[in-house]
Amino acid sequence: MPVKIITTEDGSQTLFNEELNEHYHSTHGAINESSHVFIEAGFKALKPKHSYNILEIGYGTGLNALLTLREVINTCVKINYVGIEAYPVVNTVYKELNYVDLIGDNSLEKYFNDMNESSWNYPQYITDNFILNKIDEKFEDIALNDDSFDLVYFDAFSPEVQAELWLPSIFEKIYKAMKFDGILTTYCAKGEVKRTLKAAGFELENLPGPIGKREITRCRKILLAEDCKHCKK
Repeated sequence: MPVKIITTEDGSQTLFNEELNEHYHSTHGAINESSHVFIEAGFKALKPKHSYNILEIGYGTGLNALLTLREVINTCVKINYVGIEAYPVVNTVYKELNYVDLIGDNSLEKYFNDMNESSWNYPQYITDNFILNKIDEKFEDIALNDDSFDLVYFDAFSPEVQAELWLPSIFEKIYKAMKFDGILTTYCAKGEVKRTLKAAGFELENLPGPIGKREITRCRKILLAEDCKHCKK
C-alpha cells in the first residue's frame, strides 16, 4: 500500500497510508503513543519473569518492537516477539524513520536495521535475548497455539478502516492464545470494542490515554472458576 512519512508533534515520524487514509500512529506523537500504550501500560505491567512471549497485531513500522527491545537490551530477560503484518513496509521507508535519533541511544541503530532487514516468516535473533518473527499474513488466516502469549500489542488500524480485525472471532482467538494473567493493550477505547473484548472473556481496565487521547484499554485474561481444576463448583 502507498505510504508517506509524516512528522508527528513529538518530532517522531509515522506513516500515512494514502489508500486507507489512516496514520500508523497518533499525529500527537508516535513515540509518545507507543511508549504510553504498549510499553508503560503493557510491558511494564507484566509480572516479573525471565522470559516473555509477545504478539503484536499490526507490526507496522517496528516501533513497538524497538521500544520493547530497549527495555531488555541490558538485562537477562528473554523476549520471543511475533509481529503480524499483512502489508509490510518496504526497507527503503524503514531506513528513513528517525526513531533511533529521538530515543537517543545510538546502540539501537544496528538492531533496528537488523529488525527491518530480517527475513519474514522466520524467527531470527536480533540480540542474544530478543528473537523476532515477522509474519506477513492476515491475522485471521494464522493459526495460534493456545496459552502461548504473555502480552499482546493490539495495534491494528482503527475499526472504521480495518473492521475485520475487531470482530468477536478475532478477540476470541487472541484470548485462547494468551496465557492466564496475560495482558492485551490497545489504543482503542470505543464502547463497542470494549464490549466485544469483555464478551471474549477479558477483564477490562480503562486507563488514561497519551497526549491527544482521553482513554486507552488494557485487558487481562483472568483465571475463571471453570478454568481451574482445583476450584469447587
